[in-house]
Amino acid sequence: MQAFNQIGLAGRLSSTKAQQTTHKLIDFLLAQKVEVIISSEIASLLNRTDVPSGDEAFIGKNSDLVIVVGGDGSMLGAARSMVDYGVPLLGVNRGRLGFLTDIMPSEIENKVLDVLHGDFITEERFMLEMVALRDGESVGKGHALNDIVLHPGRHLRMIEFELFIDDKFVYSQSSDGLIVSTPTGSTAYALSGGGPLMHPSLDAIGLVPLNAHSLTSRPIVVAGSSEIRLVLGDDSSTIMHIACDGQIYQRVRPNDEIVIRKKQQHLTLIHPQDHNYYETCRRKLGWGQRLTDKRVDEKAREE
Repeated sequence: MQAFNQIGLAGRLSSTKAQQTTHKLIDFLLAQKVEVIISSEIASLLNRTDVPSGDEAFIGKNSDLVIVVGGDGSMLGAARSMVDYGVPLLGVNRGRLGFLTDIMPSEIENKVLDVLHGDFITEERFMLEMVALRDGESVGKGHALNDIVLHPGRHLRMIEFELFIDDKFVYSQSSDGLIVSTPTGSTAYALSGGGPLMHPSLDAIGLVPLNAHSLTSRPIVVAGSSEIRLVLGDDSSTIMHIACDGQIYQRVRPNDEIVIRKKQQHLTLIHPQDHNYYETCRRKLGWGQRLTDKRVDEKAREE
């Protein structure tokens, strides 16, 4: 008996290779007698009329697994759209780094088949949600798997804000903004900003200042249950932005407040059985290999 019988497909198929991979994946799944559901956008792009198609809600309600073809950006978009339906995600990598998309196109037959037969690892990842408040009223909401970022938009100037954690004042800051990151996002923008790597299993949130105008402003890590509140300064000449995963933007103004907390619904990721977080970091971030392996490689080169 297969672990999944109704599989939805999602992703951004901007490249010919991604389209070819999706064709291959659909044909493979159909050969396994699996019901396949694709987005209307994919159906139109690939000219596939042999499988049902619909919007995100249709896929979320009718799938017991969603396979995402693309890079981490595609996975981030799918995570935001699918998390409320409780459907797990599996990634096929057609991007670059691929921290969230494990399976390479050449591995589809073997590794997707293993997943169908129940040979996989599940992993829970928490997401963040934010609400922007103006005079106590909501002016925007969003959620993110990687990070929620306050930044000055197109204006190359510092912004001022106050940081509160669980209603306790932490500091005021002048900087280019602040990255509020999940452990999942610690290998993304937060890493570029000098933030710490956090194992995905940690129940923690990272706060990483962007080019702070103070040598003592450093990244900090707080409990995952924390409520983070940013109170924007009263500089009336600056319109700022809140970005969710760098894909969804909300304009905010001086004196607005942004409240960020853990989203109640968790995301479930499916990995092949041989998934190893540290090995992924080693490959993607160029960490050094084991000394014993290095000696073997050096000996092989000498011979």
